[in-house]
Amino acid sequence: MFVGHYGVALAATAADRRARLWMTVAGCQLIDIGWGVFVATGIERAHLDPSLPFLPYVFDYMPWTHSLPAALAWSIAAFGAARALLRIPTKAAWLVGLTVFSHWLLDVPVHHPDLALWFGGPKIGLGFWDFPGPAQALEIGLLAVGGSIAVAGRKADGRSVAPLIAFIALLVVLQIAAILMPKSPNVVAIGGLPALTFVVLAAVAAWVDRAAPVGTAATGRTGSPSTA
Repeated sequence: MFVGHYGVALAATAADRRARLWMTVAGCQLIDIGWGVFVATGIERAHLDPSLPFLPYVFDYMPWTHSLPAALAWSIAAFGAARALLRIPTKAAWLVGLTVFSHWLLDVPVHHPDLALWFGGPKIGLGFWDFPGPAQALEIGLLAVGGSIAVAGRKADGRSVAPLIAFIALLVVLQIAAILMPKSPNVVAIGGLPALTFVVLAAVAAWVDRAAPVGTAATGRTGSPSTA
């Protein structure tokens, strides 16, 4: 799953606007950023299988990012970093942490059985990637729902929605590009290129935050500028 993860990131910002877009955008792909680095450096492993109908990669070994215990650990670490380093309130920090964990939950429907329930334990995955049309519909549907929630939240705050809509459009373009671009068997391309893309998208989300800063139009709404 690619842009579907960003649907959760977008919706989370409407639940508490102190969870800024760049935080949730980075959070929803934090596990895959770690995975990309680990694959590129040989800590985890994946290989190309052109016979697969949609995503032609087999994820051979990824216990440190995509097992259930690892996903929980990444999520708790993100919560701790949000509180200690970003100094956002507890509720907003939990939203960041839950956004991180949502990555693993959303991977379950699409992955083949390669998501371990514990280290060395049984693996799950429903294999929705074997059905390209429905898999894409799921991705775009999640993005559309999350984007609609985020746009409505920004309108309620009296903030400009144009930068956010541009960001959502960029995600759609990247989803199409990811489908059409040739797949490389090189481990750096398998892991490093996606990780770099996710980091760049977090930087773009930070620009969206600056282009439409939090105002005071909706001070009664959950997630007011206070940091209590």
